[in-house]
Amino acid sequence: MFIIAVGLNHRTAPVEIREQLAYTRHDLPVVMKELRNYSSVNGCVILSTCNRTELYITCNTEADGIAAGKTFLSNSCRLNLEELEKFLYTFNTPHTVCHLFRVSAGLDSMILGEDQILAQVAEAYEIARESGTTNNVLNTLWQQAISVGKRVRTETRIDSNAVSISYAAVELARQVFDRKLEGKTILVIGAGKMSTLAARYLKDNGVTSVLVSNRSYDRAVALANSIGGRAIRFDLLEEYLKRADIVISCTAASHYILRREQIAKICSERDGRPLMLVDIAVPRDIEPEVRSLPGIKLYDIDDLQKVVLDNLEERKVAARQAEGIISVEIDEFFQWFGSLYAVPTIVALKKKAESIKKSELTKAFNRLGDLTSREQKIISSLANTILNKFVHDAVINLKEAALTPEGHVYTKALQKLFNLSVEEDLSRQEKAAKEREETDNV
Repeated sequence: MFIIAVGLNHRTAPVEIREQLAYTRHDLPVVMKELRNYSSVNGCVILSTCNRTELYITCNTEADGIAAGKTFLSNSCRLNLEELEKFLYTFNTPHTVCHLFRVSAGLDSMILGEDQILAQVAEAYEIARESGTTNNVLNTLWQQAISVGKRVRTETRIDSNAVSISYAAVELARQVFDRKLEGKTILVIGAGKMSTLAARYLKDNGVTSVLVSNRSYDRAVALANSIGGRAIRFDLLEEYLKRADIVISCTAASHYILRREQIAKICSERDGRPLMLVDIAVPRDIEPEVRSLPGIKLYDIDDLQKVVLDNLEERKVAARQAEGIISVEIDEFFQWFGSLYAVPTIVALKKKAESIKKSELTKAFNRLGDLTSREQKIISSLANTILNKFVHDAVINLKEAALTPEGHVYTKALQKLFNLSVEEDLSRQEKAAKEREETDNV
């Protein structure tokens, strides 16, 4: 059995292509079952996020599995296969395992080390398991991938430092308020890309009270609806500034939209409550002199940029440590995966050799006529010695190969060369311990 991946992500495909192949949580049980129904697919899990859609498939031949994955994706969107292929990547078994572990660890994300992907990996697996589209190989692979993601974050803390301006703005707010944003009123001014990202980060951090204001009220409504917040009209901005605890501003204005006199007036009506202002706009939205007002904390994009650069370097160091962890985990997976198929193959090889030996000895004894007991023992001993010496090297080498990412390839080759009948049913694992005892005696 082989494990392959077919997919696209933010590096290979623009958003207008990715959105055609984005599956909601509601869609996934149905589409996973559709993919599982392809004759060349033994099991599957689909990972679908805003930045990627990837099919993970177990199959009897890599070529058939990849072909099934590509056909499935082509049928799911408005592009024919020839057009779609330029956005796709495919991985063979070793690269699939490595890729999934890196994805789970946040090393393949748009934001290095981001932690949301781990929850998405876990959710994709849970949906596949509940839908009945996984098998023992995929169960083990995905459980280990989730474990790898957790281990990387625990041992490297790769997700503890903000590496985008919008993310840094939210992280700064969490630090100022002792990492507790629940119950705080947060006002986002602007509805562009950076404001949208900041609003989404706020939602991901459990903030339920987010106000959105923009000169175009319709855009404010659209952003507020997407995060479960509330839109307010721009001409009512001052009124809501009195109530806010945190303001994140990023508009396209060419002048200050919040001035010192305006904030000073608002402060007098806030009963001494502190106000945190985060200005991530260029040109700036908030007059710098606001910083001198009591109870006001003002941060601009330069303050955040230094945090981002420092944190990105720390994440790169953590990523190198994470790659070492992943390398060890890959070796562990392939030791399991290789032995899974090596053991039944070795047993099948021994049984076939034993069957041939018995058949040929019977023929030889019939032709030789009356033989003494001693003569029969000598001939039988000779046949046993020849069989064991012939099988010995194949068994030893296959056991060694089983510990490498190419182990399943050697197993398949041996099955083909000797025309072995090996059950692919993974319930055979229940017999694995008993069969392993047999092979240890070779």
